[in-house]
Amino acid sequence: MEANEFGPQGFPELKNDTFLRAAWGEETDYTPVWCMRQAGRYLPEFRETRAAQDFFSTCRSPEACCELTLQPLRRFPLDAAIIFSDILVVPQALGMDVTMVPGKGPSFPEPLREERDLERLRDPATVASELGYVFQAITLTRQRLAGRVPLIGFAGAPWTLMTYMVEGGGSSTMAQAKRWLYQRPQASHRLLHILTDALVPYLVGQVSAGAQALQLFESHAGHLGPQLFSKFALPYIRDVAKRVKVGLQEAGLAPVPMIIFAKDGHFALEELAQAGYEVVGLDWTVAPEKARERVGKTVTLQGNLDPCALYASKEEIGQMVEQMLNDFGPQHYIANLGHGLYPDMDPEHVGAFVDAVHKHSRLLRQN
Repeated sequence: MEANEFGPQGFPELKNDTFLRAAWGEETDYTPVWCMRQAGRYLPEFRETRAAQDFFSTCRSPEACCELTLQPLRRFPLDAAIIFSDILVVPQALGMDVTMVPGKGPSFPEPLREERDLERLRDPATVASELGYVFQAITLTRQRLAGRVPLIGFAGAPWTLMTYMVEGGGSSTMAQAKRWLYQRPQASHRLLHILTDALVPYLVGQVSAGAQALQLFESHAGHLGPQLFSKFALPYIRDVAKRVKVGLQEAGLAPVPMIIFAKDGHFALEELAQAGYEVVGLDWTVAPEKARERVGKTVTLQGNLDPCALYASKEEIGQMVEQMLNDFGPQHYIANLGHGLYPDMDPEHVGAFVDAVHKHSRLLRQN
């Protein structure tokens, strides 16, 4: 390789920057597309790679994370890669035990039950050094991507991480975590501050390792109404963006676009659009035209096809994509699903989705 084929951090030069341009609100020749959970169990090669070891061991293996991240790109002409990892590596790094129970999901044998349990948590300043394996995975993947598409890093937002740490796993009501918000508001803020203090250096570290964009997942936004959300979720979402941007500047790193995805957080769309993120991700319950009216022209939107639409025929997928692209409009837009891919989805239908976005978005621009 010639020396000039490497970028400033010694990484291969980026060949397809469409996703980054859209994220920054610049014009693109077509609509870029990627899928949440594109590295997932719907791919037979993913199941094969993963079969060898338990979930969090896989997360701790840079080689395995790199392989899983690249698998969907070998199949589909996606416009971005997202590092294979999990939002729960942060509570783990804070000293909590987490196991992934096959068929059930994550489980914390000793969840946080009262305020004094916060004393068990490690100093958030040490979290980034505990998560070196994620940084190594990012650097390795960025090298092996060879500049094909940008690499996205990510983390869970404070409220969503808190729900797992208090509930001890998934929950349909989040009643334990919400009990904290109502009965122990001070302790809740204390925990959310600890999580924010852990997330900021973790996200800055991901960029330092080679991530070219960051997505924050507030997956459990929908369990909070507007009041609780504006008190216990939004301030920390804002804080993460603000502090990460300052952190990048202080570390001498170029800014990267940031995406906020607050699932079922449609009641806070305007606030999220002004929370300091370049991109707002939408789930499938939000009408694109209405979202566009509410967030204004300056923010890029990402989403939002119902993942279950991929159960439809390829022809119908094409029609739904065409409708979605018409509704969002050609610019300031990144195509995605409104949630992650499910394990029983047909990879061919994922391919049909990706191809339809590229095809119809080019046609839209011609007309």
